[in-house]
Amino acid sequence: MKAENLHVEPLLDVRDIEKSFPGVRVLDGVSLVVRRGEVHVLFGENGAGKSTLVNIILGNYASDAGSILFDGETLPPGSPRVARDRGISVVFQELSLIPTLSVTANIFLGKEARRAGWLDEQQMEAEAYGLFQKLGISLDPRALVGALSRAEQQMVEIAKALQSRPRLLILDEPTTAFTGVETERLFSIVATLKGEGTGIIYITHRMAEIKAIGDRISVLRDGRRIATERVADTTEERLINLMTGREALKVYPEIRFEASQEAISLTGATAASGRFRDVSISVRAGEIVGLAGLVGCGKSAVGRSFFGEERLLSGELKLFGRPLHSLSPRSMLESGVVYLPADRRRQGLVLNRSVKENATLSCLRQPGFAAGPMLRRKAEDTAVGNVLQRLKLHPPLLDRNVGAYSGGNQQKVVFARAFLRDTRVLIVDEPTVGVDVGARLEFYGILKQLCEAGTAVLLISSDLPEILNLTNRVYVLAFGAISAEFHKQDINETAVLSSFFAMGRDKAAASRSGGTQS
Repeated sequence: MKAENLHVEPLLDVRDIEKSFPGVRVLDGVSLVVRRGEVHVLFGENGAGKSTLVNIILGNYASDAGSILFDGETLPPGSPRVARDRGISVVFQELSLIPTLSVTANIFLGKEARRAGWLDEQQMEAEAYGLFQKLGISLDPRALVGALSRAEQQMVEIAKALQSRPRLLILDEPTTAFTGVETERLFSIVATLKGEGTGIIYITHRMAEIKAIGDRISVLRDGRRIATERVADTTEERLINLMTGREALKVYPEIRFEASQEAISLTGATAASGRFRDVSISVRAGEIVGLAGLVGCGKSAVGRSFFGEERLLSGELKLFGRPLHSLSPRSMLESGVVYLPADRRRQGLVLNRSVKENATLSCLRQPGFAAGPMLRRKAEDTAVGNVLQRLKLHPPLLDRNVGAYSGGNQQKVVFARAFLRDTRVLIVDEPTVGVDVGARLEFYGILKQLCEAGTAVLLISSDLPEILNLTNRVYVLAFGAISAEFHKQDINETAVLSSFFAMGRDKAAASRSGGTQS
């Protein structure tokens, strides 16, 4: 049980910060106080100004007006080195790791240990191992970061931040790649840091995390701080109202499932990479099927295999009863299968290109967009404009670089692809990672629209409430194999969570009895 820290003297005192970019005022007189030993939640819609405020605290941006005191001393604007030297560390939602370097090299990048002028790799590896023990994870310090899962990379990013022994730690959506076990492990680390007097700014859109870990919460809206309250004294409805300026709506829509013919199926599939084995899954037109499991269980690899991106060693893929033997993303797109990847920034978008170009990347060969070798620009503009108006992109600027938009708006551009072609099957992996509550409501509405229009939807998610509330059937993947399947009437939290570990219990039992696990 958490207790609120009552230290009066602030560790961080942000006063009347203002910041504008060309044509846009991003922060308007924002003040914020973070105490020692406090978890201070920063809450707001995508585009509310949270990231800009954090970058000003870190010295990455200089404010136009206002000041920042850290431990009673002024932080000079626009000086990241000073902020870092005084003990401010951050774990951003978008990882800053170098995939071609080892885990240890990433953790100590720019602050390498040396002995007699040479890199002391033994000392750094030993310290990295100590950090992993503190985090409760098992990682090889010599492994290449690019070979790790997304959750393991996130843990490396956290270890990198903790290595500098921060006095103020900023965590920006740190659990987006985690499920329950990893999240609880992180919360335990945060509790330890609180006890040591570390101040923590915690950015999240997940209500359960706010209640579980937060002491106080500040809400930003349109670049202004709307309120700061004790977490224990507020409610989910009030926070949504403060964040959006409107009354909270029901989060999960009622979906009318009318499952008909089998649209897509995978039978006896084993990945050449070894990420999953003997997997059988089917999705019918007019239903949403969930694929759940702990991070690293192989569920994303299963999703990629439906789209021809994960090579199969064995097994059969059928689309509307027809076996497919030559699998590739192009052939699956031409067959009406659309795949939206988990990492939208690295796998789903070209950040330095426009909204329009990104929305139509997979659609340009369609008759409506092409006339022979030439693109029909006017038709493209009209189609994209109509879809993004429907998806409520804000601001609706088709020629603006997609990298300039918030995470929720970027995800709308990715979703637009499902509406710009005849989508018969939609495979969507972690669709609400890093997006605010308002955007979540919109995405759930999109899934409802597609499903009720007869699209077959495979929803891959580490967010258990999404799985429980949006699906008609659920498959659970554990240790690369299907451990359970649930139908609508049997889907509940206890059953699904228990299935996360089922294969592990079987393996342990087989090991104790001297048997083998097939």
